[in-house]
Amino acid sequence: MPTSIATSHVIGATEPPLIEQTIGQALTAAAEKYGDHEAIVSVHQGARISYNELNERAEAIGAGFLSLGLKPGDRVGIWAPNCIEWTLTQFATAKAGLVLVNINPAYRLYELAYALNKVECRALVLAESFKSSKYFEMIQALAPELKASQPGKLESAKLPNLEMVIGFADTIPDGFIDLAILEEPLSRNQTDMIRELGKTLSPFDPINIQFTSGTTGSPKGATLTHHNILNNGFFVGEAIRLTKDDRMAIPVPLYHCFGMVMGNLGCLTHGATMVYPSPVFDPAETLQAVQEEKCTALYGVPTMFVAELAVDGFANFNLTSLRTGILAGSPCPVEVMKRVVNDMNMSEVTIAYGMTETSPVSFQSSTTDSVERRVTTVGRVQPHIEVKVVDEDGNIVPRGQPGELCTRGYCVMQGYWNDEEKTAESLVGGWMITGDLGTIDDQGYCNIVGRVKDMVIRGGENLYPREIEEFLYTHDDIMEVAVFGVPDDKFGEELCAWIQRRPGANLTEDAVRAFCDGQISHFKVPRYIRFVDEFPMTVTGKIQKFHMRDAMIQELGLVEQETA
Repeated sequence: MPTSIATSHVIGATEPPLIEQTIGQALTAAAEKYGDHEAIVSVHQGARISYNELNERAEAIGAGFLSLGLKPGDRVGIWAPNCIEWTLTQFATAKAGLVLVNINPAYRLYELAYALNKVECRALVLAESFKSSKYFEMIQALAPELKASQPGKLESAKLPNLEMVIGFADTIPDGFIDLAILEEPLSRNQTDMIRELGKTLSPFDPINIQFTSGTTGSPKGATLTHHNILNNGFFVGEAIRLTKDDRMAIPVPLYHCFGMVMGNLGCLTHGATMVYPSPVFDPAETLQAVQEEKCTALYGVPTMFVAELAVDGFANFNLTSLRTGILAGSPCPVEVMKRVVNDMNMSEVTIAYGMTETSPVSFQSSTTDSVERRVTTVGRVQPHIEVKVVDEDGNIVPRGQPGELCTRGYCVMQGYWNDEEKTAESLVGGWMITGDLGTIDDQGYCNIVGRVKDMVIRGGENLYPREIEEFLYTHDDIMEVAVFGVPDDKFGEELCAWIQRRPGANLTEDAVRAFCDGQISHFKVPRYIRFVDEFPMTVTGKIQKFHMRDAMIQELGLVEQETA
């Protein structure tokens, strides 16, 4: 009798059971259980709040949102670097049944307008500024009508759905609503209203939209429910053995699922403390926060850990409180992982893999896996999640054979907001078609070996060439453009653009970068730009980017990086 061949189809454990609560209900339960235990420490703001205070302030702001006329299901954008106000908005919208829309703090005017209009945001909560990003000035540039508008009654030509601009700063401009006013103490009626509303919300209601770019166009809004992200945060926390005694340093951005789900919701579901070292990642400030706050866990993409290990005086920081954490977002070089374990005291650090559309984590190593397993795989499938690896015909491949990963379970998004076509392409029979190539070994460990699509991962940021190409096509002097990734020692990959100028045009590299400045995020601006007369093509007229990549590797003397 022939021996059957194990297939690359894995199903996660069914215990512990899934959480059947909304995020607002989970916060109420956490306040009842953990009370005065610290929920958030924002080091750069010099601020600390307990679980009781977090719950009370989230309720107040949520009721304030409702008092403005917002209704459950309305979209509310948040545009700010890491800060307490970001997280208060996250939980306030959850309490009120509003859909939080994460806006990348690095977005410029073109990207901001697209995001707000795509999901029809009625309100935007924003910080005044950070570094070169003057958020108040930028929204005023897009909506000059603000200055003459009654607060909450904006009528903008470029942002037709946006009615309310809610700022937090010492001075609030004309036409803005002050977030601090919404946080004023609740009346008994307001308290009863927000709590009664909370009882009517379902865990399966959409509560968060995160933008993830497509290889064939502009960013898509992955629509996630309470059930999706609350449970994913919980199980990620379970994998690193979080408890209320843990203090998690979160230098990763809150607008990203790494920060708001794996960080904030992972802590919420375990009563742990969220520690924000700085508004955006700073390696020295991160190490200082770990030392001062005696953090036991630290999150980051590999480039963040590389930067931390390279800080002047690294050996002088006391990191003995660290135990665990997560390395995710891009492949981790083996030597980096070893130094994190040995030099940062993170003996129980884990690797995680996933995507925004799966809330995000579907595979994660455990704290008891050997270091070898943790540097050569992304671990095993998470509880209540099912993954299969298929060939081009959709057939499940044998163990150890590469194919495309497909994910099913509680973690899979509802779909892309207002984009049935893209949703249908990505969600087939309940399976999320990831676009990633991987293998699953006989013990169920997964290894990511490539990408079906041409996504570029630069320092943990997922960059999609087609989105950047479409923007560059708006330049009058560009006739054809192809954007692709090339190896980079620091960021893993960098962007390269080959451009064919229109006849008679005298476009320069500096002019291309100037065109991008202020319109797209700095990390989307190609590092390498080459002007060419033609592109390598197939016989059917398709551009062959792999030939272009090979040519740039040879020209620049680049070397592919060894990765875990």
